[in-house]
Amino acid sequence: MSVDASPADRFKQFRPASPASNGNGVLSASPASVKAAHRLRLNPTSDHEPDSYEDLQSQLDFSPMLFSSLERYLPPPLLTLSRDAKVDYMRDILLRYSPEGERTRVLRHREYRQKILANYKPLHRELYTMHAASFFVPSFLRALKENTEESFRSIITEPSPGIYVFEMLQSRACAMLLSEVESFERWVHDTNFRIMRPNTMNKYGVVLDDFGLETMLARMMDDFVRPIARVFFPEVGGSTLDSHHGFVVEYGMDRDVELGFHVDDSEVTLNVCLGEQFSGGELFFRGVRCDKHVNSETQSEESFDYSHSPGHAILHRGRHRHGARATTSGHRANLILWCRSSVFRELRKYQTDFSSWCGECLRTKRARHQLSLASTKLELMKRERRAS
Repeated sequence: MSVDASPADRFKQFRPASPASNGNGVLSASPASVKAAHRLRLNPTSDHEPDSYEDLQSQLDFSPMLFSSLERYLPPPLLTLSRDAKVDYMRDILLRYSPEGERTRVLRHREYRQKILANYKPLHRELYTMHAASFFVPSFLRALKENTEESFRSIITEPSPGIYVFEMLQSRACAMLLSEVESFERWVHDTNFRIMRPNTMNKYGVVLDDFGLETMLARMMDDFVRPIARVFFPEVGGSTLDSHHGFVVEYGMDRDVELGFHVDDSEVTLNVCLGEQFSGGELFFRGVRCDKHVNSETQSEESFDYSHSPGHAILHRGRHRHGARATTSGHRANLILWCRSSVFRELRKYQTDFSSWCGECLRTKRARHQLSLASTKLELMKRERRAS
């Protein structure tokens, strides 16, 4: 599964051409020229709360969430401008540096979502606003409120390096999500509407962002996943997660039975079992790898199998190679949230050493270090013999 940079990644460091230029690079004193004189920031303004652009969805060429994410990278003088002015500035950047094919895809996907949102009637309205107290288990909320590594470790187990397991969702929340997905699938069946599946590997399941849950999932990532990822996955952008892809996958004899060996298109993946009654379906993990080493052999200490439990979450790096064994009976559904960091993806373009998270890079680095030590030791021994 390829991991490509998002549209936002390609333009953060560029300075857009000014619409107010006189053709010789000289800017007029108009408001547009003032905005064009500033570069986007390389790092986001962490304490800035961006505007919401959801109500402009029908007017925007790109996802409203992309505008909210990009706003954090605006230079300080632009943050005080009106929302309309910021939209104009960000749209100009997106249109200039996003490939034509990407713009066409985004526009088509927007039209696709608009058709769904205009016709599908949500079954559980409260699900779309997500009241935390009735959604998450109390122990999870207490840990998030304290927001320390110690509080997180009090509710989390790490059965294998880089794999974190904890109880997250109340049974009522799991049931409500399943019920909403079933309601959407009935609507799809009754209207003969052709939907996009979550990814290239799953033939069943639905993309939650496509029928109105994008804002809820963005909040889940911002308020409930990123604080944990900041502590446990800092080396892959855990503190700068700024976009997501959320979906539910379904397994069973009449659904997807298993899932092949792969890596996710994410920096951090949240996987929560929603139920129901099932046997089999264990996840198997086989080590974290960068693009160069994704097909390298698995070391014995990297092998780990995980059995799902309803309401419990497993959090891991997107580059942690894994798959799902066959669900031999019953029906299993899981909420998957791929969390991405545009900052990490931009920086990764200029890196060659990923030993802070890639198991094979780390082994190669250690092997070189051992070879260097052995060579140095041998040279010292030779000098001692010559001196004697």
